[in-house]
Amino acid sequence: MQFLLGVNYWPRRSAMYMWQRFDLGEIREDMARIRGLGLHVVRFFLRWDDFQPAPDTLDDAMLRRFDAMMQTIADAGLRAMPTLFCGHMSGVNWLPAWSLDAATPHGRFRTISGGREQPYGIGDFYADERLLQAQLHFALGVGERVRDHPALYAWDLGNEFSNLREPRAPRDAARWSALLTDALTSTSHGDVTGGTHGEDVERDRHLRPSSLAAPWDIATMHGYSTYAVFARDRLDEDVVPFYARLMQALSGKPLLFSEFGNPACPPNAQRVGAFACLDEDEMATYCRGVLERLHRAGTIGALWWCWSDYDPSLADLPPFDRAPHELRFGMIRADGSEKPVARALAAFAAENRQVLPEPPPIIGEDAFYASLPQGIHALYRDYRR
Repeated sequence: MQFLLGVNYWPRRSAMYMWQRFDLGEIREDMARIRGLGLHVVRFFLRWDDFQPAPDTLDDAMLRRFDAMMQTIADAGLRAMPTLFCGHMSGVNWLPAWSLDAATPHGRFRTISGGREQPYGIGDFYADERLLQAQLHFALGVGERVRDHPALYAWDLGNEFSNLREPRAPRDAARWSALLTDALTSTSHGDVTGGTHGEDVERDRHLRPSSLAAPWDIATMHGYSTYAVFARDRLDEDVVPFYARLMQALSGKPLLFSEFGNPACPPNAQRVGAFACLDEDEMATYCRGVLERLHRAGTIGALWWCWSDYDPSLADLPPFDRAPHELRFGMIRADGSEKPVARALAAFAAENRQVLPEPPPIIGEDAFYASLPQGIHALYRDYRR
């Protein structure tokens, strides 16, 4: 089986406002360039607030744009990984107004709904039957549109969904996963997974990968050396493969590392602190080192975060107004020129590597969660030895 390489995608001119400012010409150009680099998979995001204006209603115009996106990916010879219920993205929770709970403050991440900041967070979408039925309506409606689509690789049930809200108990998350997986597999042929991330294993968020991933074909994981609580420094190339080995052990599933990268330093700017950013040459070296380690770890592939730096005209809009570093994760610059990391990914893709067997699990799930929060630090030290 070929080791898959890919990229997470928002357009550089519109970012998270892609579906409202839909520019198919820009998307076609980007897909051709992604394929030209030798990459295989494009993960993209169906912003929930755009697609589902009411619990029992999907927006027809947005669905047609989704159709066009899927066809453009197919035309470029790429595979698609649509991410539903998005949900959390780049430090903001983008949510439909009907999903909010007046008894739930927004918490750590601000909520934006209908283009406005809201004081509330989402209801219990894992267990509230009204919210579950709404998600099933979304999954069934979107799944049916691509029942036999040649580009579909896998569905992603959410981008770091625990940042929207943590489940009350692991069984709630497991039932949520099973219901939505069944809805998608009943209407389409793609694999199913869900976007777990580093914070899901740095403390107990009432998720258990073994039950959450039980109905999935593959597990996925996101991780960044600049954010990890146990990283040695911002250049630590062992953080991402450690997350991969840990999620392999906890989920018992083949693993796609569906987000890795780091923020790039602004031009002519000094770093603030040890973890702030990487320069472009450091990023390319980091990328290559992480890919080598992920391949040795027996993962099935890796997706870079993300395709492009975003246009400076977006800097005053959420999420960039409070998180300017989110403007600079791309493999191409905002002017469209390639960074060294794009060439590093292309060179790795040109090697056409095959997936290697997974090494033995590094820990059992019960022992791992019983060890938190300090246990991950000790386990990482053992892993590095």
